Amino acid sequence: MSIVSATPPPETTQSSVIGEIVALAKCASVELTSRDVKYLDESRALLDPGTRMYVSHLPNQTWIETRYICEAVRACGFEPIPHIPVRLIESADVLDRLLGDLAGVAKPKEIMLISGDYPSSRGPYTRTEQAIGGGSLEKRGYRRLSVAGHPEGHPKVELSELRRSERDKSLLAAERGLAVTILTQFLFEHEPFLKWAANLRAHGVKARLVCGVAGPAKVTTLLRYAVRCGIGPSVRALGIRGGAFLNMLGDHGPDRMIRSLAEARVAGCRDFDGIHVFGFGGYLRTVKWLAEVRGGSIILNPSGGFELQA
Repeated sequence: MSIVSATPPPETTQSSVIGEIVALAKCASVELTSRDVKYLDESRALLDPGTRMYVSHLPNQTWIETRYICEAVRACGFEPIPHIPVRLIESADVLDRLLGDLAGVAKPKEIMLISGDYPSSRGPYTRTEQAIGGGSLEKRGYRRLSVAGHPEGHPKVELSELRRSERDKSLLAAERGLAVTILTQFLFEHEPFLKWAANLRAHGVKARLVCGVAGPAKVTTLLRYAVRCGIGPSVRALGIRGGAFLNMLGDHGPDRMIRSLAEARVAGCRDFDGIHVFGFGGYLRTVKWLAEVRGGSIILNPSGGFELQA
Protein backbone atom coordinates (compact mmCIF):
# COMPACT_ATOMS: atom_id res chain seq x y z
CA MET A 1 0.00 0.00 0.00
CA SER A 2 1.41 3.37 -0.97
CA ILE A 3 0.16 6.87 -0.33
CA VAL A 4 0.87 9.61 -2.82
CA SER A 5 2.41 12.57 -1.08
CA ALA A 6 0.28 15.69 -0.93
CA THR A 7 3.41 17.70 -1.79
CA PRO A 8 3.43 18.39 -5.53
CA PRO A 9 6.64 18.04 -7.56
CA PRO A 10 8.69 21.22 -8.09
CA GLU A 11 7.46 21.68 -11.64
CA THR A 12 3.86 21.81 -10.50
CA THR A 13 2.46 25.26 -11.14
CA GLN A 14 0.16 27.14 -8.84
CA SER A 15 -2.43 27.16 -11.59
CA SER A 16 -2.55 23.34 -11.54
CA VAL A 17 -3.31 23.32 -7.83
CA ILE A 18 -5.89 26.08 -8.20
CA GLY A 19 -7.48 24.12 -11.03
CA GLU A 20 -7.83 21.06 -8.80
CA ILE A 21 -9.25 23.17 -5.95
CA VAL A 22 -11.90 24.54 -8.30
CA ALA A 23 -12.64 21.06 -9.67
CA LEU A 24 -13.14 19.69 -6.14
CA ALA A 25 -15.45 22.60 -5.32
CA LYS A 26 -17.50 22.11 -8.49
CA CYS A 27 -18.22 18.47 -7.75
CA ALA A 28 -18.72 18.98 -4.01
CA SER A 29 -21.89 17.87 -2.30
CA VAL A 30 -23.44 19.78 0.61
CA GLU A 31 -25.47 19.06 3.73
CA LEU A 32 -29.03 20.29 4.24
CA THR A 33 -31.16 20.19 7.40
CA SER A 34 -34.82 20.96 7.98
CA ARG A 35 -33.75 24.39 9.24
CA ASP A 36 -32.17 25.23 5.88
CA VAL A 37 -35.09 24.60 3.54
CA LYS A 38 -35.99 28.30 3.58
CA TYR A 39 -32.69 29.05 1.82
CA LEU A 40 -33.16 26.62 -1.06
CA ASP A 41 -34.56 29.12 -3.51
CA GLU A 42 -31.64 31.47 -2.89
CA SER A 43 -29.31 28.51 -3.46
CA ARG A 44 -30.35 28.31 -7.09
CA ALA A 45 -28.20 31.35 -7.90
CA LEU A 46 -25.23 29.87 -6.01
CA LEU A 47 -25.11 26.17 -6.87
CA ASP A 48 -25.22 24.31 -10.16
CA PRO A 49 -28.35 22.35 -11.06
CA GLY A 50 -27.94 18.75 -9.98
CA THR A 51 -25.74 19.55 -6.99
CA ARG A 52 -25.94 16.62 -4.58
CA MET A 53 -27.64 17.61 -1.31
CA TYR A 54 -27.53 15.21 1.60
CA VAL A 55 -30.69 15.65 3.67
CA SER A 56 -29.78 14.99 7.28
CA HIS A 57 -32.12 13.38 9.79
CA LEU A 58 -32.23 15.50 12.93
CA PRO A 59 -33.49 14.18 16.28
CA ASN A 60 -37.30 13.98 16.35
CA GLN A 61 -37.53 14.56 12.58
CA THR A 62 -40.33 12.54 10.98
CA TRP A 63 -40.11 10.62 7.72
CA ILE A 64 -42.85 12.89 6.37
CA GLU A 65 -40.58 15.86 7.02
CA THR A 66 -37.73 14.08 5.26
CA ARG A 67 -39.95 13.52 2.24
CA TYR A 68 -41.02 17.17 2.21
CA ILE A 69 -37.40 18.36 2.32
CA CYS A 70 -36.46 16.02 -0.52
CA GLU A 71 -39.39 17.30 -2.59
CA ALA A 72 -38.25 20.90 -2.00
CA VAL A 73 -34.68 20.03 -3.00
CA ARG A 74 -35.89 18.33 -6.17
CA ALA A 75 -38.18 21.26 -7.04
CA CYS A 76 -35.17 23.61 -6.91
CA GLY A 77 -33.23 21.48 -9.36
CA PHE A 78 -30.86 19.80 -6.92
CA GLU A 79 -30.35 16.09 -6.21
CA PRO A 80 -31.73 15.00 -2.80
CA ILE A 81 -29.96 12.21 -0.93
CA PRO A 82 -31.87 11.53 2.30
CA HIS A 83 -30.19 10.08 5.39
CA ILE A 84 -31.90 7.01 6.77
CA PRO A 85 -30.60 5.91 10.21
CA VAL A 86 -31.45 2.21 10.12
CA ARG A 87 -31.70 1.88 13.91
CA LEU A 88 -34.85 4.02 13.73
CA ILE A 89 -36.58 1.58 11.36
CA GLU A 90 -39.11 -0.70 13.05
CA SER A 91 -39.19 -3.47 10.45
CA ALA A 92 -38.21 -4.51 6.94
CA ASP A 93 -41.71 -3.57 5.77
CA VAL A 94 -41.35 -0.07 7.21
CA LEU A 95 -38.04 0.39 5.38
CA ASP A 96 -39.56 -0.87 2.14
CA ARG A 97 -42.55 1.49 2.41
CA LEU A 98 -40.31 4.44 3.28
CA LEU A 99 -38.05 3.83 0.29
CA GLY A 100 -41.11 3.46 -1.93
CA ASP A 101 -42.71 6.61 -0.58
CA LEU A 102 -39.57 8.65 -1.20
CA ALA A 103 -39.05 7.17 -4.67
CA GLY A 104 -42.62 7.88 -5.70
CA VAL A 105 -42.73 11.56 -4.77
CA ALA A 106 -39.30 13.14 -4.25
CA LYS A 107 -37.65 10.72 -6.69
CA PRO A 108 -34.19 10.61 -5.14
CA LYS A 109 -31.76 8.50 -7.15
CA GLU A 110 -29.67 7.74 -4.09
CA ILE A 111 -30.11 7.04 -0.38
CA MET A 112 -27.62 7.35 2.46
CA LEU A 113 -27.93 4.53 4.96
CA ILE A 114 -26.28 5.06 8.34
CA SER A 115 -26.53 3.09 11.58
CA GLY A 116 -27.26 6.20 13.63
CA ASP A 117 -25.79 7.00 17.04
CA TYR A 118 -28.67 5.56 19.05
CA PRO A 119 -28.14 3.28 22.07
CA SER A 120 -30.63 0.70 20.82
CA SER A 121 -32.56 -0.23 17.69
CA ARG A 122 -36.30 0.07 17.19
CA GLY A 123 -36.33 -2.93 14.90
CA PRO A 124 -34.13 -5.58 13.29
CA TYR A 125 -31.32 -3.32 12.09
CA THR A 126 -28.27 -2.58 14.21
CA ARG A 127 -25.85 -2.27 11.28
CA THR A 128 -26.16 -0.73 7.82
CA GLU A 129 -25.16 -4.00 6.15
CA GLN A 130 -28.36 -5.65 7.38
CA ALA A 131 -30.52 -3.10 5.58
CA ILE A 132 -28.44 -3.28 2.39
CA GLY A 133 -28.92 -7.03 2.20
CA GLY A 134 -32.72 -6.90 2.38
CA GLY A 135 -33.27 -6.07 -1.28
CA SER A 136 -35.61 -3.09 -0.85
CA LEU A 137 -33.21 -0.64 -2.48
CA GLU A 138 -33.18 -2.54 -5.75
CA LYS A 139 -36.87 -3.32 -5.54
CA ARG A 140 -37.71 0.38 -5.24
CA GLY A 141 -35.48 1.36 -8.14
CA TYR A 142 -32.47 2.81 -6.37
CA ARG A 143 -29.18 2.32 -8.15
CA ARG A 144 -26.85 4.37 -5.92
CA LEU A 145 -26.11 4.17 -2.22
CA SER A 146 -24.04 6.28 0.17
CA VAL A 147 -22.68 4.92 3.44
CA ALA A 148 -20.52 6.43 6.17
CA GLY A 149 -16.75 6.23 6.60
CA HIS A 150 -14.65 7.13 9.65
CA PRO A 151 -10.95 7.60 8.80
CA GLU A 152 -10.14 8.69 12.36
CA GLY A 153 -12.29 6.07 14.01
CA HIS A 154 -15.45 6.33 16.10
CA PRO A 155 -15.61 6.80 19.89
CA LYS A 156 -18.12 3.96 20.33
CA VAL A 157 -16.81 1.39 17.81
CA GLU A 158 -13.54 -0.55 17.70
CA LEU A 159 -11.31 0.49 14.81
CA SER A 160 -11.05 -3.06 13.43
CA GLU A 161 -14.85 -3.33 13.39
CA LEU A 162 -15.15 0.02 11.59
CA ARG A 163 -12.73 -1.06 8.88
CA ARG A 164 -14.46 -4.39 8.43
CA SER A 165 -17.84 -2.68 8.22
CA GLU A 166 -16.64 -0.12 5.66
CA ARG A 167 -15.33 -2.88 3.41
CA ASP A 168 -18.37 -5.11 3.90
CA LYS A 169 -20.90 -2.36 3.19
CA SER A 170 -19.16 -1.40 -0.01
CA LEU A 171 -18.65 -4.93 -1.31
CA LEU A 172 -22.17 -6.10 -0.39
CA ALA A 173 -23.82 -3.13 -2.10
CA ALA A 174 -21.62 -3.58 -5.19
CA GLU A 175 -22.62 -7.25 -5.36
CA ARG A 176 -26.25 -6.12 -5.49
CA GLY A 177 -25.56 -3.80 -8.43
CA LEU A 178 -25.49 -0.56 -6.44
CA ALA A 179 -22.98 2.20 -7.17
CA VAL A 180 -21.48 3.03 -3.78
CA THR A 181 -20.15 6.23 -2.23
CA ILE A 182 -18.38 6.16 1.13
CA LEU A 183 -18.77 9.62 2.60
CA THR A 184 -16.54 10.31 5.56
CA GLN A 185 -17.02 12.09 8.81
CA PHE A 186 -15.45 15.55 8.62
CA LEU A 187 -11.72 15.91 9.21
CA PHE A 188 -9.36 18.85 9.65
CA GLU A 189 -6.21 17.27 8.18
CA HIS A 190 -5.74 15.41 4.91
CA GLU A 191 -3.25 12.68 5.96
CA PRO A 192 -5.71 10.42 7.85
CA PHE A 193 -8.12 10.55 4.92
CA LEU A 194 -5.49 9.71 2.29
CA LYS A 195 -4.16 6.84 4.41
CA TRP A 196 -7.69 5.51 4.93
CA ALA A 197 -8.49 5.77 1.21
CA ALA A 198 -5.28 3.98 0.20
CA ASN A 199 -6.08 1.19 2.67
CA LEU A 200 -9.55 0.66 1.22
CA ARG A 201 -8.17 0.59 -2.32
CA ALA A 202 -5.58 -1.98 -1.21
CA HIS A 203 -8.46 -4.16 0.03
CA GLY A 204 -10.26 -4.03 -3.31
CA VAL A 205 -12.86 -1.37 -2.48
CA LYS A 206 -13.85 0.44 -5.68
CA ALA A 207 -16.51 2.73 -4.22
CA ARG A 208 -16.41 6.49 -4.62
CA LEU A 209 -14.50 7.86 -1.63
CA VAL A 210 -15.56 11.35 -0.59
CA CYS A 211 -13.85 13.40 2.11
CA GLY A 212 -16.03 15.32 4.54
CA VAL A 213 -14.77 18.83 5.32
CA ALA A 214 -16.21 21.51 7.60
CA GLY A 215 -17.20 24.73 5.86
CA PRO A 216 -16.22 28.13 7.30
CA ALA A 217 -17.33 28.52 10.90
CA LYS A 218 -16.26 29.86 14.25
CA VAL A 219 -13.59 27.72 15.93
CA THR A 220 -15.80 27.32 19.00
CA THR A 221 -18.60 25.96 16.81
CA LEU A 222 -16.28 23.48 15.10
CA LEU A 223 -14.89 22.33 18.44
CA ARG A 224 -18.41 21.69 19.71
CA TYR A 225 -19.25 19.53 16.70
CA ALA A 226 -15.85 17.81 16.83
CA VAL A 227 -16.43 16.76 20.44
CA ARG A 228 -19.98 15.62 19.68
CA CYS A 229 -18.87 13.56 16.67
CA GLY A 230 -15.72 12.13 18.18
CA ILE A 231 -13.28 13.71 15.74
CA GLY A 232 -9.75 12.38 16.18
CA PRO A 233 -6.27 13.95 16.25
CA SER A 234 -6.90 16.13 13.18
CA VAL A 235 -8.79 18.52 15.48
CA ARG A 236 -5.34 19.95 16.30
CA ALA A 237 -5.52 21.76 12.96
CA LEU A 238 -7.92 24.20 14.61
CA GLY A 239 -4.87 25.66 16.35
CA ILE A 240 -6.03 25.19 19.93
CA ARG A 241 -2.62 24.45 21.45
CA GLY A 242 -1.02 25.45 24.69
CA GLY A 243 -4.10 27.28 25.91
CA ALA A 244 -4.16 29.60 22.91
CA PHE A 245 -7.54 30.97 23.89
CA LEU A 246 -7.45 33.83 21.39
CA ASN A 247 -7.46 31.29 18.54
CA MET A 248 -10.90 30.22 19.67
CA LEU A 249 -12.35 33.65 18.93
CA GLY A 250 -11.76 33.46 15.20
CA ASP A 251 -13.06 31.51 12.22
CA HIS A 252 -11.65 28.44 10.55
CA GLY A 253 -12.26 27.36 6.96
CA PRO A 254 -11.42 24.23 4.96
CA ASP A 255 -8.99 25.96 2.61
CA ARG A 256 -5.86 24.20 3.91
CA MET A 257 -7.60 20.83 3.85
CA ILE A 258 -8.93 21.30 0.33
CA ARG A 259 -5.63 22.66 -0.96
CA SER A 260 -3.78 19.64 0.47
CA LEU A 261 -6.21 17.29 -1.27
CA ALA A 262 -5.79 19.26 -4.50
CA GLU A 263 -2.00 19.01 -4.21
CA ALA A 264 -2.31 15.26 -3.68
CA ARG A 265 -4.27 15.02 -6.92
CA VAL A 266 -1.73 17.09 -8.80
CA ALA A 267 0.97 14.77 -7.43
CA GLY A 268 -0.88 11.78 -8.89
CA CYS A 269 -3.20 10.52 -6.14
CA ARG A 270 -6.34 8.95 -7.57
CA ASP A 271 -7.55 7.12 -4.47
CA PHE A 272 -10.40 9.54 -3.73
CA ASP A 273 -13.20 11.11 -5.74
CA GLY A 274 -14.32 14.37 -4.15
CA ILE A 275 -15.35 16.36 -1.10
CA HIS A 276 -18.51 16.96 0.88
CA VAL A 277 -18.95 20.25 2.75
CA PHE A 278 -20.69 20.31 6.14
CA GLY A 279 -22.30 23.66 6.91
CA PHE A 280 -21.62 24.02 10.64
CA GLY A 281 -21.19 27.76 10.18
CA GLY A 282 -24.59 28.02 8.54
CA TYR A 283 -25.91 26.52 5.32
CA LEU A 284 -26.19 29.79 3.38
CA ARG A 285 -22.73 30.97 4.42
CA THR A 286 -21.34 27.61 3.32
CA VAL A 287 -22.89 27.58 -0.15
CA LYS A 288 -21.94 31.22 -0.75
CA TRP A 289 -18.34 30.39 0.08
CA LEU A 290 -18.45 27.29 -2.11
CA ALA A 291 -19.86 29.30 -5.01
CA GLU A 292 -16.97 31.76 -4.75
CA VAL A 293 -14.41 28.96 -4.78
CA ARG A 294 -16.12 27.41 -7.79
CA GLY A 295 -15.72 30.75 -9.55
CA GLY A 296 -11.95 30.27 -9.46
CA SER A 297 -10.95 33.73 -8.18
CA ILE A 298 -8.58 32.40 -5.55
CA ILE A 299 -4.90 32.72 -4.70
CA LEU A 300 -2.68 30.33 -2.79
CA ASN A 301 -1.28 31.74 0.44
CA PRO A 302 1.98 31.03 2.33
CA SER A 303 0.17 29.30 5.21
CA GLY A 304 -0.80 26.34 3.03
CA GLY A 305 -4.35 27.39 2.23
CA PHE A 306 -5.96 29.74 -0.21
CA GLU A 307 -7.85 33.02 -0.17
CA LEU A 308 -10.77 34.37 -2.14
CA GLN A 309 -10.02 37.40 -4.25
CA ALA A 310 -12.36 40.36 -4.07
